[in-house]
Amino acid sequence: MSVLVRIPAPLRKVANGKDRTTVESKNLSQALVELDKQFPGMKERIMDESGALRHFVNIYINGEDVRFLKGLETETKTGDEVSIVPAVAGGR
Repeated sequence: MSVLVRIPAPLRKVANGKDRTTVESKNLSQALVELDKQFPGMKERIMDESGALRHFVNIYINGEDVRFLKGLETETKTGDEVSIVPAVAGGR
């Protein structure tokens, strides 16, 4: 199932400058594995050593935060859009 993955600016260096790509996947976990196959090193920036999403990375599928769905096991289907959004901190 072809899923569009939007790549945020901080990760585009790993993605050879691309701001999006497509992957074949049945769930978010598989989408991230496929993303890492295209762009080695991507997965380690999104997931920690235990395989969980890093606390400063938010992922949305069709605008829905996966933390409120099934997390990494959230199903994906053709036409879905996965957005990776690193948390932003700072300011006054």
